[in-house]
Amino acid sequence: MSLVICFNNKDQNAWSKILKEKLPDVDVEIYPHVKDNSRITFALCWKADNNILEQFPNLKVIQSVGASIDHITSNQNIGPNTKVTRIVDPYLSQDMYEFVLAGILSHIKQFQAYHQDQTRALWQQKPYHTIINTTIGILGAGRIGGHVATKLALLGFKVKAWSTSDKTLHQVSCFYGQEGLSDTLRHTDILVNILPLTGATRDMLNYNTLSHLNPKAYLINVGRGEHLVESDLIQLLDEGHLSGALLDVFREEPLPKQHPFWQHDKIQITPHVAALTRIDSASDIIVDNYNRMITDQELINEVSIQKGY
Repeated sequence: MSLVICFNNKDQNAWSKILKEKLPDVDVEIYPHVKDNSRITFALCWKADNNILEQFPNLKVIQSVGASIDHITSNQNIGPNTKVTRIVDPYLSQDMYEFVLAGILSHIKQFQAYHQDQTRALWQQKPYHTIINTTIGILGAGRIGGHVATKLALLGFKVKAWSTSDKTLHQVSCFYGQEGLSDTLRHTDILVNILPLTGATRDMLNYNTLSHLNPKAYLINVGRGEHLVESDLIQLLDEGHLSGALLDVFREEPLPKQHPFWQHDKIQITPHVAALTRIDSASDIIVDNYNRMITDQELINEVSIQKGY
């Protein structure tokens, strides 16, 4: 049996090196340099080219090297007997929390506005908000979203969280379903999207949804670019209903140089860095899942292909 690495936008050689060290008796190969496609039973994936996994007739497990699986379910034909797993790493949850917290504090303390003033040598004090008078709405209350929501609540923010199913989180008001979504959006100052991408959540950040937020509300999108209707965001920013947005994910990555987001003075852009997979800890999870596969044990963090998470 062999393991194949099928990556775009990640260092294949670094992953190959550490997996060969931790699985010395396994042939770890990098696509397309595979000696025998029929021996591949385990595929490590990140935004692989469309349908390339069809080349491996005996594939048993597709392992995402991130928390999401939409790059697999939307681009690959998955056999009925093939399982899909993802990385659930406490480091990812903490990294996401720290990124979101930095974005929130920067916004409520007006750091972006002061940076713009600095370029014009303009000295002008501005009003600011505090933690206790800021309401945060979190879309997505799974492992990562739940961690972010709980940590923000412990700091003193008023936090609401929405998910597709009922959840309970310490000091967080939890909602679900369409009615619950309205409750999450209403009276919210900052909306943070951490949802997985599914058919139901695609285009969820649209004009109608975002217009339910408080006037001058702020958006942080660390979910997926496909959640956001880009033209609707620009319209709400230009109309003044939203005061700004911090965007870490995009429909096309890297973001094209001619994209209007680059030049919009109310939008901050980061290059999909909110929570990066750490090879050292994630490789342990992958090795564990590989060994579970060959011994017919239950896999760690297996996902529902139908649900998309």
